[in-house]
Amino acid sequence: MDQELERIADIVAARIRAQMAPSTGADDGSCANDCSECGHCAVRLAEPIRRLSQNGAVRVSALGGIEPVAKDIAAMIDHTLLKPEATADDIAKICDEAKRYSFASVCVNSGHVARARSLLGNSPVMVCAVVGFPLGAMAPGAKAFEAREAVRNGASEIDMVLNIGALRAGDYVLVLDDISKVVSAARPAKVKVILETGMLDDEQKVAACTLAKLAGAHFVKTSTGFGKGGATAQDIALMRKVVGGEMGVKASGGMRSAADVKKMVTAGADRIGASASVSIVTGQTGSSSY
Repeated sequence: MDQELERIADIVAARIRAQMAPSTGADDGSCANDCSECGHCAVRLAEPIRRLSQNGAVRVSALGGIEPVAKDIAAMIDHTLLKPEATADDIAKICDEAKRYSFASVCVNSGHVARARSLLGNSPVMVCAVVGFPLGAMAPGAKAFEAREAVRNGASEIDMVLNIGALRAGDYVLVLDDISKVVSAARPAKVKVILETGMLDDEQKVAACTLAKLAGAHFVKTSTGFGKGGATAQDIALMRKVVGGEMGVKASGGMRSAADVKKMVTAGADRIGASASVSIVTGQTGSSSY
């Protein structure tokens, strides 16, 4: 598996170099464009990508084998409500639940951020906003604008959907630019990159994690909950292997019980996205698909 990660890292690097070559204007290791801010000069990508995959491949998640109690689980959960029909009363309800059970955050669509932040008051519960949700096919600038507005309205974390079609087509420059623009626009908020793993093969998942790390994102995340499939322990383990210990891994989609959550934590997840959060921490089994 370690050699396979290296192979994929080399493919990612080669494709970025090839795609950006016409715009560099130089073949001597320099770049015509000022890259002092982003650090993504294509001619310097091969070794960093290889090193990232090597580092991820040799690390063992510190979370392996953990059997958290309900309180510990609650502190890992982004209490989620992303349905388009969600009302102001629904947002108030999840904010109240988040404060009562000490969830890490409430995760809402960007239009609900200001309301959620106001309702949470001085509590330690964060507001997490989704961006480019759920398709990920928006222009990078549009995602960046949405992220900036969400942070301005009180979001502490951004969960962005990457450009799934560009990733599947091997257009890694576009994917890198897409994530980088959101990371830059969202500062100082943390950014989680949603891969939509149910639409990707393992090679694409590795490439997505590598690109998210290169772009400076803080987490990789499995799913929107609106696409094919949800989180699996196998995907979490693969994602953790690639990103190593420097990034978080968020499992989302299909978790309905504490047992489901513990499987993800054992595989390497350190954040959970769920709408069945209350059921999970109270020992019940939820019915939500997210």
